[in-house]
Amino acid sequence: MANEEPHISDIRSGLTSQFKDVDPEETSEWVESFDDLVETQGTERAQYIIRSLLQRAGAKSVGVPMVTTTDYVNTIPVDQEPHFPGNEQFERRYRAFIRWNAAVMVHRAQRPEISVGGHISTYAGAATLYEVGFNHFFRGQDHPGGGDQIFFQGHASPGMYARAFLEGRLSEDDLDAFRQEKSKKNGMPSYPHPRSMPDFWQFPTVSMGLGPMDAIYQAQSNRYLHNRGIKDTSDQNVWAFLGDGEMDEPESRGLLQLAANEKLDNLNFVINCNLQRLDGPVRGNGKIMQELEAFFRGAGWNVIKVVWGREWDALLEKDEDGALVDIMNQTPDGDYQTYKAESGAFVREHFFGKNPKTKEMVADMTDEEIWNLKRGGHDYFKVYSAYKQAVEHKGQPTVILAHTVKGYGLGTHFEGRNATHQMKKLTLDDLKQFRDHLRIPITDEQLEKDPYLPPYYHPGMDAPEIQYMMTRRHALGGFVPERRSRHTKLALPDDKAYAVAKRGSGKQQAATTMAFVRLLKDLMRDKEFGKRVVPIIPDEARTFGMDSFFPTSKIYNPKGQNYTSVDRELVLAYKESPQGQIVHAGINEAGSMAAFIAAGSSYSTHGEPLIPIYIFYSMFGFQRTGDSIWAAGDQMTRGFMIGATAGRTTLTGEGLQHADGHSPLLALTNPAVVTYDPAYGYEIGHIMRDGLERMYGGQHEDPNVIYYITVYNEPIIQPAEPEDLDVNGLLKGIYLLAPAKIDGPRAQLLASGVSVPWALEAQQILAEEWGVSADVWSVTSWTELRRDGVAAEMEAFSNPGAEARVPFIAQQLAGATGPIVASTDYVTALPDSVRQFVPNEWATLGADDFGFSDTRAAARRYYKIDAHSMVVKTLQMLGRRGEIDANLASQAFEKYDLNNVNAGTSGNAGGDA
Repeated sequence: MANEEPHISDIRSGLTSQFKDVDPEETSEWVESFDDLVETQGTERAQYIIRSLLQRAGAKSVGVPMVTTTDYVNTIPVDQEPHFPGNEQFERRYRAFIRWNAAVMVHRAQRPEISVGGHISTYAGAATLYEVGFNHFFRGQDHPGGGDQIFFQGHASPGMYARAFLEGRLSEDDLDAFRQEKSKKNGMPSYPHPRSMPDFWQFPTVSMGLGPMDAIYQAQSNRYLHNRGIKDTSDQNVWAFLGDGEMDEPESRGLLQLAANEKLDNLNFVINCNLQRLDGPVRGNGKIMQELEAFFRGAGWNVIKVVWGREWDALLEKDEDGALVDIMNQTPDGDYQTYKAESGAFVREHFFGKNPKTKEMVADMTDEEIWNLKRGGHDYFKVYSAYKQAVEHKGQPTVILAHTVKGYGLGTHFEGRNATHQMKKLTLDDLKQFRDHLRIPITDEQLEKDPYLPPYYHPGMDAPEIQYMMTRRHALGGFVPERRSRHTKLALPDDKAYAVAKRGSGKQQAATTMAFVRLLKDLMRDKEFGKRVVPIIPDEARTFGMDSFFPTSKIYNPKGQNYTSVDRELVLAYKESPQGQIVHAGINEAGSMAAFIAAGSSYSTHGEPLIPIYIFYSMFGFQRTGDSIWAAGDQMTRGFMIGATAGRTTLTGEGLQHADGHSPLLALTNPAVVTYDPAYGYEIGHIMRDGLERMYGGQHEDPNVIYYITVYNEPIIQPAEPEDLDVNGLLKGIYLLAPAKIDGPRAQLLASGVSVPWALEAQQILAEEWGVSADVWSVTSWTELRRDGVAAEMEAFSNPGAEARVPFIAQQLAGATGPIVASTDYVTALPDSVRQFVPNEWATLGADDFGFSDTRAAARRYYKIDAHSMVVKTLQMLGRRGEIDANLASQAFEKYDLNNVNAGTSGNAGGDA
């Protein structure tokens, strides 16, 4: 169509296309003058002059467009490239060994009797990007300035294993145990999983999008530690290796502004731009590198493009009129992918052949020489230049966009193919071609002996190139990746910090949220321990009653507070400080969770424990950020997540999308999460203390856990801690709160969290109006009871003939006769999760529908989970058993008008935040 716009915009002419050149001769003189400046004084001086002119143009109100996208060439000019300090011959040699062993490891894992596969092509294309870092930039944890944090691209993990093999950290048996974590004693996970290899991997990254986000907040956490005087991290960098397809994840781009706003120049993204997603081109009709350049530059990042290898330098120098750069600019990514899947002759015809001038440029080059024109991400010199500039750049985070080929060097069946990500093994011919390409000293006979088991290659630890490799790692502070768990010993709070929680609220009403906040304040006052607490709050501090923390603990901001606060005269003024303790992420649960992970794993990454306490709308935790919580468990994060405004009926003024009736059930699915639903402040105190002792007391076999505690916004009288409190039962999930006070037909009322007062009310009604004797049990954790019950069943299953252990809930309820009625502010599946472990007749009342806006009492009557509902259900069950008159339940149903939502009385009115 005549009006159809070109797919690829012309970057350079776009700057002038809207204007008419009224004096071409004068324009030509200016251009010639600039060319002379570049030739005589170099590109660095030319950059300064251009920047000065742009600055002057702004001062004179001359409109000049912001250039967010530059030509499709390297950002760093040839004359500004630093000297490469390494032995490129040695580095290339052992990089070949690594590439061979990485591919062979995956290939061997795909042999018929195993067939677990793996990914070959990602590391093959990214090997140079990693090896330049390993040899010259990535600092190990023994470096005097501290170790760097490296977020490795998940699918490139075979390369890290193969390098560790050359370093002597892994054996051939280890490599052969790839993706066989249980069937082999030394089984290795497919991707970076710290929980599976706790001495090797630091950061889980293969759930794409989480790596970029977590790396940003890791860089922020490093500065937080430094600014608060806990550890000097000024010489440490964070590196995140990402895929260009991965950058389509909202999490990959959505938090870039934090890094720019806080000037995190300790952060470097390296995006492996092989132009391919898992199934095909990222932007077949466009240019993903250009898109990312504009996006990052617009977000305030320093952008370095590494597009072409050194073989292109001479061609670009000859490109006087820009014909070659024009073709580079106009060629879509789909074509670039195709070129690497074809041949040198194809590139000559379809790329250089687009213009007679460019075709003439390569007339004296052979097809093989054209084929060997490398992409920049495969060139040591170009990558080294980019990394060096990145670590020296100040005031901005840096992103390096490196042009590569997926499956590089693996042969024509792999390089640039759409299916290359899913290809898990090589044919015999592929193996021979790959061996020849890498010059690996393995014979045809060795490969033909068993094509499913080609040999690994190691030249021996005394080989000069291996000695060089080990020397480089020693100079940079030790092996990478490596995870350590040694940390500064933490002095835990004493009894005094928990005293107020034990006392209750007297005659005043207080929600469990307020009880928790008061406890947190007391913990933070502890002279030794308090500074280790990291309160993490999305933009809801006042909802949670935490605005009182602002003036004293202050909000962390590396820039401080450079404005006059509107509430500066108030007692609870909003205060920001570089030494602030509170991480206030804004309306940003994903960022808050990333901050939680960074702080909660600081004991490992920095040897300095921090205690993250992340408080949030319970509906927005496991539902919205469940993937991040899973990554937190993998990274062995320690800390507390507080699901505030919990329950389906306590926040009913807010409506459907705020009404949480299921988060404990979702939390149950995460093995690293210990979930509690406490009813009272003293319960919270014991749970918090138990969590701190487990994480940092040094006695528990598994300290790497996250405690999830639900708290409510419904004010009640907080009772003082009973003198004979069953603390063991409280911590394990259930204890007898209120024994029956009369004799009569027996029943057991189980409740958790906000439903405990309903159960106590039901106990009173049953006794006074119906003569029924009911015990009330506080179930602090349905999920821990569930896990204990399942574990008991598995123990019995795995040890036939041995005496079976009785689940804890059954132990507690032993001798508790009569039917059980369980009611919560959650879905029925939560109490039902423990039903199988109890012999008593069981009934569950739960909130199984969507939430809605109304009063608490109306909502509870609608779901039939309130006190009167518990009474009627108890009478029905006793009537069926013949222990009371069967008609009493019907009488009670009518008396309490149970189908009338306006007749509900459990809970005070309202429920808005």
